[in-house]
Amino acid sequence: MTKITLIAGARPNFMKIAPIIQAIDKANTYGRKIEYRLVHTGQHYDQKMSHTFFEELGIPEPHAYLGAGGGTQAEQTAAIMLAFEKDLLAHSSDLVLVVGDVNSTMACAITAKKLNTRVAHVEAGIRSFDLTMPEEINRMVTDSISDLFFTTSDFANQNLRRSGVADNQIHFVGNVMIDTLLANEQRFRQPDFWTKLDLKHGDYIIMTLHRPANVDDVSNLESILTAISESAGDTQIIFPVHPRTRKTLEGVRPELLTRLFLIEPLGYLEFNYLVKHAAAVITDSGGITEETTVMGVPCITLRQNTERPETCEQGTNELVGTDPENIKAALRKLLSGQWKKGSIPPLWDGKAAERIVQVLMDLDRKL
Repeated sequence: MTKITLIAGARPNFMKIAPIIQAIDKANTYGRKIEYRLVHTGQHYDQKMSHTFFEELGIPEPHAYLGAGGGTQAEQTAAIMLAFEKDLLAHSSDLVLVVGDVNSTMACAITAKKLNTRVAHVEAGIRSFDLTMPEEINRMVTDSISDLFFTTSDFANQNLRRSGVADNQIHFVGNVMIDTLLANEQRFRQPDFWTKLDLKHGDYIIMTLHRPANVDDVSNLESILTAISESAGDTQIIFPVHPRTRKTLEGVRPELLTRLFLIEPLGYLEFNYLVKHAAAVITDSGGITEETTVMGVPCITLRQNTERPETCEQGTNELVGTDPENIKAALRKLLSGQWKKGSIPPLWDGKAAERIVQVLMDLDRKL
């Protein structure tokens, strides 16, 4: 029996780990046994950004909760490594499987390798080539020490090959985020304020901002909000506020917030209901650009680069950066009905986790 430790630590991880657990459970019912242990690092400790997702996505209670949330990048990474080392020493594993690109991903990968445990990385090979992004460093470090690479696109495959990864270590399986999206689409539900605001399909924009370069400085955030407010016309803007962003909003001129409907972070099912029915999404998130691509919703990304170029080349996403004039031009294009339609990238079909588990069931031969 193969013993695997699954790592989840932050909101994006939960959406990626859920279909893998479900695919393992399904495989085990057919007699192929994979024993897994779910470790929650505690990197996200906000109720809406952690526990709610476990409930909504049917993720079982973690076998271990490391409680390593808060602190600086270094403090958090160190806390995760210290706690996970103790856990892995107490519960040996054939393989540690990490997902995505958060601090938990890198910290647990390093810890596992130092204990001579093999590492598999789900969403391996994606690159923004922007070393000012903490996530990019997490990706690069994780991929440099992993043994098994599960990828979402040919862009990722090529990035890995250029870095020296052998073809037999790379498995193009598709996108587990889309597994979760498609499995739960019929369960999306209206948030409580839908009726209060008299929202209708296609008559509002949903916005998410959390990147440090966009939200940590008041003047930068004010510049973005001014451009959006001046260009959105009468379109309602729904703004679920990330905890990081909320701190900076306290210093923003109040008049810039009058056009925005500020809300707490939403659960998965309510948030994606809003995305599915929105006229567009404005974001600086990478994962959301994948979901909008599959749902065919226009996406304006306030970044200069992306680790998911397929969402631009094939999907509905466009990079506009943070220059106010570019933001205004993108909104004019959107509101005039000229946004591109896009298509769905290969293997983004809801079966990525099944492909991952097929590899894991034959782990010794594959590695």
